[in-house]
Amino acid sequence: MNSSNRHPRPPAAQSDSTHGERAAFTTRGVTKDYGDGPVLHPLSLTIDTSSKVALIGHNGSGKTTLLRIAAGLLDATGGSIEIHGHQPGSLEARRHVSYLADTPVFYDDLSVWEHLEYVARMHDVGDWQRTGTQLLERLGIADRADDLPSRFSRGLKQKAGIALAFIRPFDVLLVDEPFVGLDATGKDALLALLDDIGDATAIVATHELGFVARVERLIALRDGRLIYDGRPDDAQARELVATEGTNTEV
Repeated sequence: MNSSNRHPRPPAAQSDSTHGERAAFTTRGVTKDYGDGPVLHPLSLTIDTSSKVALIGHNGSGKTTLLRIAAGLLDATGGSIEIHGHQPGSLEARRHVSYLADTPVFYDDLSVWEHLEYVARMHDVGDWQRTGTQLLERLGIADRADDLPSRFSRGLKQKAGIALAFIRPFDVLLVDEPFVGLDATGKDALLALLDDIGDATAIVATHELGFVARVERLIALRDGRLIYDGRPDDAQARELVATEGTNTEV
């Protein structure tokens, strides 16, 4: 069995975005206010297909809020987000997006393998057993396939969540602080998986230098405002990576 095979690929995306066929992720003045002040100030971004983007910012910067809106789990207060031209939460957008939260949530009575089967069958993944086995082997949790992930430690939960995010097809991968809690083996496995996503777009909230060094674009938020959008090897970018903090947000 070749464990280096890539995860299943989705059908080619058909974008309706006014920004052109290459726009995988578009925000137009998107905002979020929970009632006690804005968490996201008007934010406009266009991220092309096949891009790998690192999203950084300290606790409360708006990273998690932005990703949750894009995943269709939270409504924006104003503005809009499009995933390949579709509204977050729509059936079309859900077909394109795989989302890995900073704290994965599992069913109490399903094993890791049963979770993989559930997600794979929901997305019509062919030969999911082989793909699932490869993912668990790469992440070092093949021996925990029959265990309940709801009872795992933080690191093992993170690995199980990564497997679920990669078992399904996607064109856009949204990931929130995936390296927190991972051991060295898990970090290396995740970096390799991110390297193997082909022409999909990845937007990853993280300060993990191993990933930041691999991306072509760095976006930094502070107090809900965009403070940097450019190459990660710029001097300002390196300073931001070092100083903006690594805490996740509510």
